[in-house]
Amino acid sequence: MNTNELKNISENLLETTRLAGQRSVELQKNNLKINLKIDNTPVSNGDLEVDKMLTKKIKELTPSIPIISEETVDLNKKNNLSDYWLIDPIDGTKEYIAGRDDYTLNAGLIINKIPVLGVIGVPKKNRLFYSYGKNNSYMIENNNKLKLNCKKKSAKEEVLALTSDTQPPKEILNKLKYFGMTSFKKLSCSYKYCVIATGEFDIYADKVRAREWDDAAGQAIAEHAGAIVTNLDGKLFKYGKEDYRNPTILIRRSKKLNV
Repeated sequence: MNTNELKNISENLLETTRLAGQRSVELQKNNLKINLKIDNTPVSNGDLEVDKMLTKKIKELTPSIPIISEETVDLNKKNNLSDYWLIDPIDGTKEYIAGRDDYTLNAGLIINKIPVLGVIGVPKKNRLFYSYGKNNSYMIENNNKLKLNCKKKSAKEEVLALTSDTQPPKEILNKLKYFGMTSFKKLSCSYKYCVIATGEFDIYADKVRAREWDDAAGQAIAEHAGAIVTNLDGKLFKYGKEDYRNPTILIRRSKKLNV
């Protein structure tokens, strides 16, 4: 699949992602219904409606590529795919249910076990992110399109970090300090990839092993803007794992975080 094809697919998915985001906000304000999945994690009718909207559009755009969604995946079946879509309809469901704004809508395309395209909606922040290859990562905010390049937004002496806990384990704090962290903030949903791509934050580290759908779209957006995504040991990794389980995650805006 060439760059023009990926560009066409990503741009044609934007309007559906925007509309699905609007629908998620409507349901969050009124008529939100919550159930527990088999693993005792919550799922809302917002998750399910967004999933249907994204899945329907993706099937129209790429009918021959399988779709793996958090809400419909059979975890008893081993993944043996190299090319497939990964959908996380709402990443940050707990925050979504609580009425907060740190949640995202996610669709990522994997080709040859590598994220090549990502679309992320952040509806309550009026931001929409997408990418379709190296140096082709973008943010749409208030109808303005901005090309992302991870350029640092904060002062040179600051290294602003993100992690998934308000009280991170010592291992994570030490890792962040190793890279010069001066302060950190909790942010667990895929929005972390986006704000590193924009240059608003410098680094994210966490040892929780998420599923592939939690990372695919964000990894594409961050890497295509110039960020470095590895495990905590600095090693690159591929998708297509049998249980969809990703390794620990380290996202760096660049090799040098103070410039």
